[in-house]
Amino acid sequence: MAKKNLALVTGANGHLGNNLVRLLIEKGIPVRASVRNIENKEAFKGLTCEVVQADITNKQSLINALQDVETFYAVGAMFKLWAKNPKKDIYDVNLFGTKNMVEAAAEAGVKRIVYVSSIAALDYATLPAKESNGYNPDRRDMYYNSKNDGEKLAFELAKKHHIELVAVLPSAMIGNEALEPLNVSYNIISLILKKEIPVETNITLNWVDVKDVAEGCYLAATKGRNGERYILANEKCMSIKETTKIAQELFPELKIKLPAAVPKPILFIISWLMEIGSKLTGKTPLLTTKDIAMFSGLQQDFDISKARTELGFNPKKPVHAVKEAMYYLYDRQKIPANYA
Repeated sequence: MAKKNLALVTGANGHLGNNLVRLLIEKGIPVRASVRNIENKEAFKGLTCEVVQADITNKQSLINALQDVETFYAVGAMFKLWAKNPKKDIYDVNLFGTKNMVEAAAEAGVKRIVYVSSIAALDYATLPAKESNGYNPDRRDMYYNSKNDGEKLAFELAKKHHIELVAVLPSAMIGNEALEPLNVSYNIISLILKKEIPVETNITLNWVDVKDVAEGCYLAATKGRNGERYILANEKCMSIKETTKIAQELFPELKIKLPAAVPKPILFIISWLMEIGSKLTGKTPLLTTKDIAMFSGLQQDFDISKARTELGFNPKKPVHAVKEAMYYLYDRQKIPANYA
């Protein structure tokens, strides 16, 4: 017999996905959690949820996972900013995955989709950025392109197949717990504590607690208007320098230094050398020339009044989210003793 109000969360062993699964269970909602590798169940220990295999690049696996599901939280996506072949490994995966998710939901009879997009899909020409400004016209990054084009495609397909779809656009998610490997945002906090960010890049991040984003996803499912998009972030961004100052205050024994200011041309040279190294090793560079070109000096400030008013979204202040993330990484001894 089908469970009433059954929810599916894809990417359920990821940072947002797993927090969302836990939130829905707390709210008494029956949850089906999907993962690419069914052997990967560590994140679900002690949780009362069904774990199934599904891959966004395999439509039939999604159709199977979506049977009897009422609300589909489409969290799963390729989230990385660098790849040897970014068009194939990032853009194509996310676009094909979006098409599969919406079409599979239509075939399975799903009523409502909460599509997890990103602040990458916002136009920053006028600040603070808001949903009604439209999509990001900057086409230099394949992950950003995939989130812009993927969100538009999701709305088009949902309309075609007569499914309700609400998009949520989270910023840099951190918080007081995380799954390995650390996500891009969490890794920046880790690098600060390990004293591995030596130079000031003038790159800002809009920190938000992942639990608040999970709550925002639930609110979007229950209160969000069909065809609308909602920013799940904080109003003000924070520079890496400001974030480092918080680490200095919390952990004076680490003797963390503020990143040194260097001219922008030097930053381009440093990042160019890092990219060359990554092409040889296959490992993601700490910094790329594209990062400097696109994000150095960009203020990631947002107007979140729509999410506040329509959903009741009320995130904790970024400084609190940063402190909790730092304490978590430090207390869990993810920062080796020899860094102290």
